[in-house]
Amino acid sequence: MAPSDRRELGRSASRLEDELDDAFDRIIEEGVQRLHRTWPEVVVTGFFGGTEVALGVLAYLAVVDATGSSLLGGLAFSIGFLALLLGRSELFTEGFLVPVTTVAAKRASKGQLAKLWTGTLFGNLAGGWLLMWLIVVGFPDLHEQTVESAEHFALAPLSAETFALSVLGGAAITLMTRMQHGTDSMPAKIVAAVAGAFLLAGLQMFHSILDSLLIFGALQTGDAPFGYVEWLGWFGYTVVGNLVGGLGLVTLLRLVRSRERLTDERAAAREGLPTRHSNDPHPEG
Repeated sequence: MAPSDRRELGRSASRLEDELDDAFDRIIEEGVQRLHRTWPEVVVTGFFGGTEVALGVLAYLAVVDATGSSLLGGLAFSIGFLALLLGRSELFTEGFLVPVTTVAAKRASKGQLAKLWTGTLFGNLAGGWLLMWLIVVGFPDLHEQTVESAEHFALAPLSAETFALSVLGGAAITLMTRMQHGTDSMPAKIVAAVAGAFLLAGLQMFHSILDSLLIFGALQTGDAPFGYVEWLGWFGYTVVGNLVGGLGLVTLLRLVRSRERLTDERAAAREGLPTRHSNDPHPEG
């Protein structure tokens, strides 16, 4: 290899490392902000996340009802993820990569992570349930499609196939988060949101929040061949699968890749040095 080629290769490697460092910085910056929210802030942010995803569900149902294509419906569902991105609200399964990395860097506590997950999950389900009720009341022509779409999830028994779909669902949305934090470009973030929606909704992967809203809508029509007990059983194994996919297949590998930066952040935290991302570097509790 010529000396000029080696120099160019070295510069390319250096740029890649700089970009990875920048992505890590963005993750810690956002994680510090999210994990230091109060309980009311966490719940309200999660509530808005649920309402915004429900609007994506409405778009999905309308397109599938008109075209019969879940792939086109997945593209329409991206409205929900775009609302999450631009509105800076919170979805439970988005709380894997960013908050876990922040806790691993000792910039927040495990208790704060538990608060974020619990409050966001409750807020997502409450906000989503309310918006789905309004959608069911406002769009009676979509009742049949809502029930048909929800049956795919609510009546699916735990099996190797359904658990694999849950794992893939958790991995897909966490990968979407990783892609969005890998760039400062808003157009690129939007592309990542559309891609994530296409994978999750278009391919009908199992996602604990998104699919719960479909199920809530079907239950509110009064025509669903299942009840909240069936939803709870489905929800239980889907959450576990999402956690395995989001934490095991994406977040853990990202932590391994950023182990040197994590070591630096932990050392700074032990010494009481503030992260350059926050005016309040000290985790609660």
